[in-house]
Amino acid sequence: MGFLSGLNTEAYDRKYSDRVLAKRSAAYFRGQGKRLAIMSGALIMLSLSSAASPVVVSRGIDLLKARNAPLAGYLIIPGIVLLTGVLWWLGNAIGRRVSARAINDVMLRLRTDAFQAAVHHDLSFYDQLSSGRIVSRITTDTQDFGKMVTLITDLISQFVEAFVIAIILVRIEPRLSLYVFALIPIVFAFAVSYRKLARRFVRAGMQAMANVNSTIKETVSGISVAKNFRQENAIYQEFDHANRQSYAVNIRRGLVYATIFPILNTIGGLATAAMVYFGGLSAAQGLVTAGAWYLFILSLDRFLFPVMNLSSFWTQIQNGLSAAERIFALIDAEPKVVQNGDRRVDTLRGKIQFDHVCFRYSDKEQVLDEFSLTIQPGENIAVVGHTGAGKSSVAKLVARFYEFQEGRLLIDDMDIRGFDLDDYRRHLGIVSQMPFLFSGTVLENIRYARPEATLPEVERIARQIGDGDWVETLPEGLQTQVGERGARLSMGQRQLVALMRVLVQRPAIFILDEATASIDPFTEWQIQQALNLILRQSTSILIAHRLSTVKSADRILVMEQGRIIEQGNHDGLLKQGGHYATLYNTYFRHQSLAYVEQAKTVFGD
Repeated sequence: MGFLSGLNTEAYDRKYSDRVLAKRSAAYFRGQGKRLAIMSGALIMLSLSSAASPVVVSRGIDLLKARNAPLAGYLIIPGIVLLTGVLWWLGNAIGRRVSARAINDVMLRLRTDAFQAAVHHDLSFYDQLSSGRIVSRITTDTQDFGKMVTLITDLISQFVEAFVIAIILVRIEPRLSLYVFALIPIVFAFAVSYRKLARRFVRAGMQAMANVNSTIKETVSGISVAKNFRQENAIYQEFDHANRQSYAVNIRRGLVYATIFPILNTIGGLATAAMVYFGGLSAAQGLVTAGAWYLFILSLDRFLFPVMNLSSFWTQIQNGLSAAERIFALIDAEPKVVQNGDRRVDTLRGKIQFDHVCFRYSDKEQVLDEFSLTIQPGENIAVVGHTGAGKSSVAKLVARFYEFQEGRLLIDDMDIRGFDLDDYRRHLGIVSQMPFLFSGTVLENIRYARPEATLPEVERIARQIGDGDWVETLPEGLQTQVGERGARLSMGQRQLVALMRVLVQRPAIFILDEATASIDPFTEWQIQQALNLILRQSTSILIAHRLSTVKSADRILVMEQGRIIEQGNHDGLLKQGGHYATLYNTYFRHQSLAYVEQAKTVFGD
């Protein structure tokens, strides 16, 4: 089916058998024993009361048809019918109430497990995947799974009712019962043959909707860029393509599903016609009573309804199974960053040693080859080089965001793979090139890594940066709302908040991927002050884009194609006239005071 080929599947997607899905799903109901027992009792009450109603009516017909029928029968039979109705309502109310709690508890656990799995995956997982599709699995798919469980609960109730009616029918008239039972294999065979086709279309529909969610999320996140480059029409076209693809897939899915109802209605109509004919002959010949004949006709729908429902609702069942398949695929995705130990990390001195490390993002992309480097505790290293030289990769490996393929990476002479990863990262302070702030106040973002940090402590640290003048520029000081992703703050203010977050954390190892955006000299001075405060208390890896940062480092590493080709201090490397001197003239020279003074002399004030 070529129209399904354009849908994106994820690298970690896998197929599970129905048996495995059922077993995994059932495991989430552990601990729900009391509720399941109440649900079972309510289900039995519901099924028995529903099955009793046609039996009582049929018996009533035979009783009232008799000439010597007692007058009390005219009152007792309606009373019993009313009682069965009340019992049915009571069983349904109790069952729905308890099942709603049980199913929502299961959905809560499933959604929690899926979210935890997504959060704990390494960054290489997110390099390949759209966050919108992950969101779709955690929200929409868990909801579809809950709907499937509710539907299965209803079907079980209907099957219990059908089983009770089947016993009654066999006891009343075995021959007529055979006509009814003969229809079961036909309906069941139709349901089984329909299963694989339904699963395929349901999975395709979910993938198509995930594409739509992904497109919307990416568009909303980048709307300012789109408007800046007047690309509103382009992003609409991209959404329209994903939306129409989803529309086409779901139309075909609907057409496949729509065939089941006419077929089932035809089978049901033929069954009723056959029962009227053969039952009428039996009643005319005196083989069955009029009440029994009526019971068979009345029970036919109730008996076949669960089997027909199993087929007609196969859409929702397959929808739920496909949802479970996608959720479990997310949970079961193999991590690429694997720890072989869980050593606690109480304190770190900050020594970092790369020992012949080989690293690549993919098989075709060798980034570091036999890379060796030792950074002493408290040493501040500036890493410079052209784009693609491997600067950020060094920092990401120290942060354990990615898995290296060969060699060793030691922290304080201990293998980084032997640490408890969460515990180890508590000693890391990281500021990315585009500082990310969460919606909330400036204070909440500063205390993100250390929620227990007090307001006086934060204010004391803030005053160490330009006497706290940067806080005064905020409309409401530390209580200023930063907006989504920090949109209400300038780039310089975001960088200051991100550096403050690290200062409050007091990490042993600091990683800075310095922003390239231009800021005013006063803000740059404030940022440098904050940076100096961090450098005094940690081992630092600085991916530098500012001359002030490079000059403040204890050692400068010059990288090219994943190798260190030069290292030393600023003045020494300039005198060598090598690669660093070229980089300096390309990227840093225009930031120097001497260059500015020379420019003033040439062009005037």
